[in-house]
Amino acid sequence: MEILPKTLGTRPRLAVEVRAEGVVAARAEDATALLTSVARVDLANGAVAPGLKAGNLVDKSSVTAAVKRTLDAVSGRGSSDRAERGAGRLRDVTLVVPDSAVRVLFLDFDQLPTKVAEALPLVRFRLKKLLPFDADDAMVSYQVMSSEKGTIKLLAVAIPKAVLEEYEAMVLAAGYLPGAVLPSTLAALAGLDETPSPVLVVNAGLGSVTTAIVQAGVLLLHRSVDMGASAGAPVELVESAMPLVDRESSVQEWARQEPLGPEGWDRFDAPSEMPPSMLNSALVREIEAQAAAREVAQAVSVAAAYFEDSLHTAPDQLLMAGTLDVGTLMTATEENGLEGLRVREMMDAGMMEAGAVTASVPRGWLAGVRGALKN
Repeated sequence: MEILPKTLGTRPRLAVEVRAEGVVAARAEDATALLTSVARVDLANGAVAPGLKAGNLVDKSSVTAAVKRTLDAVSGRGSSDRAERGAGRLRDVTLVVPDSAVRVLFLDFDQLPTKVAEALPLVRFRLKKLLPFDADDAMVSYQVMSSEKGTIKLLAVAIPKAVLEEYEAMVLAAGYLPGAVLPSTLAALAGLDETPSPVLVVNAGLGSVTTAIVQAGVLLLHRSVDMGASAGAPVELVESAMPLVDRESSVQEWARQEPLGPEGWDRFDAPSEMPPSMLNSALVREIEAQAAAREVAQAVSVAAAYFEDSLHTAPDQLLMAGTLDVGTLMTATEENGLEGLRVREMMDAGMMEAGAVTASVPRGWLAGVRGALKN
């Protein structure tokens, strides 16, 4: 994976997100991330099984084909692009991976070297007892969130090496180069405009839900729940919360969302008609969505309670990303006692050019790729 320089406008103008439900890709011409082209391909149920072990891409061929199809559609590839590929030049893309494939944690240090090469081993050492996989065999990145009163607070992100390489290989097989990699929710949050008012966000799909709280460019809560794929399967909770910090004390690096970490990932040497199988998957997902919405509403309720306890005010709106239908979630939140919480999508029509997206690509799907394209 190429490590991009930390200057505005250098991130790839193409982004693709892989989720259990499908693949979505988008293009933006500049750092404002006004989407000029969008494409989506649904995946058969079980084609992607996000997690912390290799084997996320259960049906590699179909997922790779979906990635290629969506990226080709938004990049407008033609004969000139084929010539470039023949010369060994691939187009860079930002790859957005499922939250279930990564771990996002807050860490506190009394002091930390300013050089990444010196600080990273200390971050890894702290992660050893916190990660459910070997920190020494993982891609690790971090960003300083604040430094005040002798305490350095940072956001650390880790992904098993084998898992990351699996997703990267898929993009390469599709004919593109993964120039940056971001987790789904952090990518979506990068698309938010910075405001002094705290914001409650949910990123929901059929198999997982992540809630987050952001205030003035500072991430205060990142809470992920991996819901078992089958009845009776254990539910895994990964919760990270950071004590409130002043806006002026935060370097706000995460909001700029270059490839995670001061120098990017720490690298080792290293269509209109669906086939019957897809229709069956759609019916199954519609039934599953009703049950998933209740789980998502519960996760939102917990995050709303943390919001009120920490910020001494109740959230009045919920920004939504992901593949869960807004109406379904609104109903579920009301049934869960959150009647006063207004639910709206993170994406709105003003973030896309006319004709860039159609009804076949719901706006909730686009939050991650749009944030990935915004510098």
